[in-house]
Amino acid sequence: MGLLDGLRAILGSRAEADAGRDADPDDLFGMSTAYLTMQADLGYESLDVGALCFSGVDSTDFRDAVDEVEAILEAGQEETGTDFSVTSDDHGYHWVILADDDPEDLITSMHFAADTFIEHGYGSRLLAAVFAYENRDGEAYWIYSFRRGRFYPFVPRSGRERDSSAEFTLESALDGELEIEREKEYWYPLWPSERGTHPWE
Repeated sequence: MGLLDGLRAILGSRAEADAGRDADPDDLFGMSTAYLTMQADLGYESLDVGALCFSGVDSTDFRDAVDEVEAILEAGQEETGTDFSVTSDDHGYHWVILADDDPEDLITSMHFAADTFIEHGYGSRLLAAVFAYENRDGEAYWIYSFRRGRFYPFVPRSGRERDSSAEFTLESALDGELEIEREKEYWYPLWPSERGTHPWE
């Protein structure tokens, strides 16, 4: 479920070597205004779900970091109403999946999760943050690459095709609100499994 085998090369070590700026979890707060633009100017509604993708480490210390992420999200669940789950995909990557009908709370919870990994020294294991939207044509996603420190749009269509026109429209509309990835080779598709709908499925 989720990612193709090339993800590590695109969002991982090669992207890290080529990165032009450091990733910053505070970048995620850019989505606080972006979702309003998506709705008002482009007709996209938030699907009230997002996900944080990370690669694991076989160590007790890393497991403790994941446990703390879950504990923080659970503690904040009553205040924010953000539901969450932690899963793995067929390629060995891990996802923290968050659901909340308040986009601000969703973004804040995702920031807390990412920041906790960084505080534990595992910022390098963070790969991507994914925010889901939908219009009459289907789903669209904004993806934040932690290794590049930038956002890019991903608009999948049936048959594993991408709607490049819609992606360029999103890029143009959100330029200035989000730190956009300028090098299109890093606009990497995060396809779901054949049985899934979203990249984390």
